[in-house]
Amino acid sequence: PVEKKISLQRPEMFVEGSVRASVSVLGDLMGRALQNLDKLLAMPYGCGEQNMLLFAPNIFILNYLKSSGQLTEAILEKAKRFLESGYQRELNYKHDDGSYSAFGNSDPTGNTWLTAFVMKSFGGARDYIYVDPQHIKDARIWVSGLQKSDGCFTSVGKLFHNSMKGGVSDDVSLTAYIVAAMLELDRDASDPVVQKGLSCLKDAVAGEFDNLYTTALMTHTFSLAGDQEMRSKLITILDQKAKKDGGTVHWERVGSSEAGLDAVEVEMTSYVLLALLLSPPLEGFSLDYTSGIIRWLAQQQNPYGGFSSTQDTVVALQALARYAEATYSPQGMTTVTVTSAGGLRKEFTVTQSNRLLYQEEELSEVPGEYTVRAEGHSCVLAQVPLCHTWDESLKLSAGYFNAAGLKTLDVTSYRYQGRREETNMVIINIKLLSGYALDQSSVQLVSPPFDLRLVKLRSCILTLKKDEPQTCKVTLEEDQWVRNLKPAVIKVYDYYQPSKSSAATDYTSPCAESKSKFSNLVLC
Repeated sequence: PVEKKISLQRPEMFVEGSVRASVSVLGDLMGRALQNLDKLLAMPYGCGEQNMLLFAPNIFILNYLKSSGQLTEAILEKAKRFLESGYQRELNYKHDDGSYSAFGNSDPTGNTWLTAFVMKSFGGARDYIYVDPQHIKDARIWVSGLQKSDGCFTSVGKLFHNSMKGGVSDDVSLTAYIVAAMLELDRDASDPVVQKGLSCLKDAVAGEFDNLYTTALMTHTFSLAGDQEMRSKLITILDQKAKKDGGTVHWERVGSSEAGLDAVEVEMTSYVLLALLLSPPLEGFSLDYTSGIIRWLAQQQNPYGGFSSTQDTVVALQALARYAEATYSPQGMTTVTVTSAGGLRKEFTVTQSNRLLYQEEELSEVPGEYTVRAEGHSCVLAQVPLCHTWDESLKLSAGYFNAAGLKTLDVTSYRYQGRREETNMVIINIKLLSGYALDQSSVQLVSPPFDLRLVKLRSCILTLKKDEPQTCKVTLEEDQWVRNLKPAVIKVYDYYQPSKSSAATDYTSPCAESKSKFSNLVLC
């Protein structure tokens, strides 16, 4: 039997009534993601990169289930629907030159990183849905045209995932990603573009180089290329810098001290796992070593089976699927018992027939002390998520006024106090009041030149400089008068670090007995 003590404590800062906890049990590492293919991230699907979250993870899950003999017709049809939907939607963001960007032709140029991401994802989907080979060819030609004489690739277009830029040279990390994408597409290491890219990466390793993220990414790239000498060299460097604690193994980003899950740490740890799981195995880095990485990654999963953001979810699920494939066993049964100091007792039984069944029970004792005990002979994944709403580095205030018969809503996001000079892509999500519509043409940012977009009439997207307040204005139009109108919620969060968000802000509209009088702002 295996036991683990879990202490659930309320955080110092949280919105009253937002704390909740549960326990869930699954008999498969990929089961949680499989049950929530359409909910891995609760984000607006208005951006070319966000859309890929609906697309890429399905490929890894299908590959795993197919290789382990668990792929049923129902699961296949569900995943194919998401693949087909994501494929068709992504084509909306394709430029005439074959590249892709966050907002398609409304952007001045395609984005190097996103185009490579789409290229390899479309390639991986070919086993399950029809993908026009011309789309893949066009993307590869466009990306190849950005290669410089030294073999590195030029970054073109807006890169919202600005943590990709971290390191000695953005060109190096970008080149490692592109070369890996090309190798995953057709595994042709003799291709001249791939060879020149690998040469760029070798030059970077030979020079002054100490960035963990790029090292992890390059390890994955050289593993795909079959360069065992470089693979072994980089893995040795990474092992010396690994954080090993309580049977877990992972890699931390230098200077990462903020609370909450770090998407970049999940991503680079997953790249190391992917590199280790490729053949041939490296001496001293067997499944015993990779199981420590799996333990850490499993602890970072959100209740839907995803992680913090888009790219870390994609890479981590790819790594989890490959590990699950390597360790799959069709035998065994396990009983998981959860008890608390307050007398609670819940029991879950996991067999081969229900290993993909998502079993969950609510935990009412928060704060509380719990014991999770597993007994039997199989692999099970138990998760106890503690969720709450809290305030960190992004602030939000809102107000509105009546002008010329229209209701104008001012949403001010201010005082970003993170460690970067500017945020990633910030989403301001506006829940509309009952009886009101949002006038799309009215959306404006008070202080240019900050980037601003509107997603499905519900969300403003902008970038914030540190300590520089910005205001987003929208106009609400009253379609139908509603008595006893309830407050609506406005939320601001960093798309690539969702744990960095404001507390929810309620705003109300006309008072119940008057259509023209506006109440003051109500803050949680």
